[in-house]
Amino acid sequence: MTQRSNALPALAALTSPLLTWNEGAPHSAAFDDVYFTRGDGRAETEHVFLGANHLPQRFAAWEAKRPFVIGETGFGTGLNMLCAWACFEQHAAPTARLHLISTEKFPLAREALEQALAAWPSLAAYARVLCDQWPAGVSGIHRLHLTERVTLDLHYGDTTERLTQLDGQVDAWFLDGFAPSKNPDMWQPELFNAMAARSRPGATFATFTCAGIVKRGLKAAGFDWKKVPGYGRKREMLAGSIETPPVDQRRQATPWFTPPPLVNVKHAAMHVAIVGAGLAGSSVAAALAKRGIKVTVIEREAPGAGGSGNRQGALYVKLAAETNHQSRVYLSGLLYSQRWLSQQRAAHVLWQPCGVVQLASSDKEARRQQRFIEQHPLPSDVVTGLSNPALSEAAAMPIDAPHGLIYPQAGWVRPKALCEHLLKQPGVTCLQGDVSSLTPLDTGWQLNLADGSTLKADQVVIANAHLANRFAQTAELPLQSVRGQISEIKLPDEVTGPTRVVCAGGYVAPALDGVLTFGASFLPNNATSDVTADDHQRNIEELRQTLPALVAELEQAGIALSPEQLQGRAAVRAASPDKTPYAGPVPVAEAWRADYSLLSKDATRVPVTPGAHYSGLWISAAHGSRGLASAPLCAEVIASRMCDEPMPLEAPLVDHLHPGRRIISAIIRAQ
Repeated sequence: MTQRSNALPALAALTSPLLTWNEGAPHSAAFDDVYFTRGDGRAETEHVFLGANHLPQRFAAWEAKRPFVIGETGFGTGLNMLCAWACFEQHAAPTARLHLISTEKFPLAREALEQALAAWPSLAAYARVLCDQWPAGVSGIHRLHLTERVTLDLHYGDTTERLTQLDGQVDAWFLDGFAPSKNPDMWQPELFNAMAARSRPGATFATFTCAGIVKRGLKAAGFDWKKVPGYGRKREMLAGSIETPPVDQRRQATPWFTPPPLVNVKHAAMHVAIVGAGLAGSSVAAALAKRGIKVTVIEREAPGAGGSGNRQGALYVKLAAETNHQSRVYLSGLLYSQRWLSQQRAAHVLWQPCGVVQLASSDKEARRQQRFIEQHPLPSDVVTGLSNPALSEAAAMPIDAPHGLIYPQAGWVRPKALCEHLLKQPGVTCLQGDVSSLTPLDTGWQLNLADGSTLKADQVVIANAHLANRFAQTAELPLQSVRGQISEIKLPDEVTGPTRVVCAGGYVAPALDGVLTFGASFLPNNATSDVTADDHQRNIEELRQTLPALVAELEQAGIALSPEQLQGRAAVRAASPDKTPYAGPVPVAEAWRADYSLLSKDATRVPVTPGAHYSGLWISAAHGSRGLASAPLCAEVIASRMCDEPMPLEAPLVDHLHPGRRIISAIIRAQ
């Protein structure tokens, strides 16, 4: 029996290839092979991959609501993907969408990518978009929104391992990479089996090679192949399809996480209602609207009225010293949010990528940070460890802490302004109201409001923070209310404050319009939102410990910090017991307890029953104080699953976010 593995390789930086150049064409020193032929590389790509997969004709005929999905083994310079993108724009209908997936174990440095793609002036506009979003070389999935209709998922790591963890299905394969004689480790049976398992019925493939190992591997995996005319001096190549892909066996180990059946909407336009207009709800609204879905957001007060309503919020994460699924989710979320925020209109107003300095406030925390750096050799443009005097230089003010981490591309955001911006997307309507209950219908849901009015929708996303489990369908999802209060003070002209966000027990942001924001207090199991002097005092004490030099500057300027001098804002955040957000379909808790009761006696006796879910009901909640790093990516998780698209995270990480995880863990513990 083939069971699904939750194991993922160590989180680390990937190595860029050593290149030589021949008339502008890159050559791999490690594999002694070319990435493309300088003279006719684009024509070869169009013949081998676009033509043999019949993409111009398939794009022109594509009418499905979901995107057409291309999978590629080996991104290289991106030439194949850029050609596919250009072909799509030329032939596809204006409403069609394209989703590109490509693996890469040795991603080029940005400068090398730009140099390589400069060989194709006709693709310059496409190349610029790609290079502007080019991610750091960190193992995992990096989702890039190339346009409103075209998405690229870069799966960094070993190709076979990446495809094994892919949660999605492919319509056409570009079986590329260095020649089998140059790179035999890639062209193995496991690769072809992973391709087959991630294929849709009728998925096609094309490859430049006719090597025997490739023909045998494809045939054994279930692909039919034939020789077709090659390009240029290469007489033949392979093309073919797989009509009946093998059944995915990964769910045998975790049947409860089987995705729910797609909701079939009989009428032309799907309508999704979202409960809550904070960062979680507004992110989902924008993600769905981008996909052409009509969205109605219902909010009790106003956009960003709750925990997302501060003028400033820090975009940062705190990662575990030992790699775990939670840290992987948050690091992926941080990197995604950085790209996503930079793509927003008026991005310079909504956020500042000034960098974040995360201080170790004790020797124990310093040792933990150092252990994290030792075990996670990530690129320096993602995170790096610092000690003084470099730590003080990074913060642009004296720091007493013994050690710190700097995330140079993180920063601070205007959360309330961001929520308002996202909810102005075309296709999004906002209503003020208090949703008191949800009633399932034969085709969709009825939202019942406290004033007696109702609203009908095909699907519903619950995103109202600590109130998310107030509904009958979500009542058994554990949520903890956490009160947080920020403090604000007007800085005198002679005091500038930090130029980067500085975090320790709380955070201090660079001054905005001359006002310094710091905090936030953290009071679990407290759902009050009145601004209190006690919380101001807590924030003052935290500021004294984090940045004593700044407090000394203020005192020299005649400001002795006290609660009476401060303005502030308090709100209630929500957290889950394991501090990971809930993002996914809502499970039917009673059915799960019945279907999986055997687990309480023997956790190895896994029933085959797929998990029961409320049809068309989703949740994005429990983002706690790290919502800026989790909510946008969780919105993509929900929108991708709802719209039958490849997921933006590896399958085990998608499962890690599933709200039903708490039900399963409780059953296993016999609670």
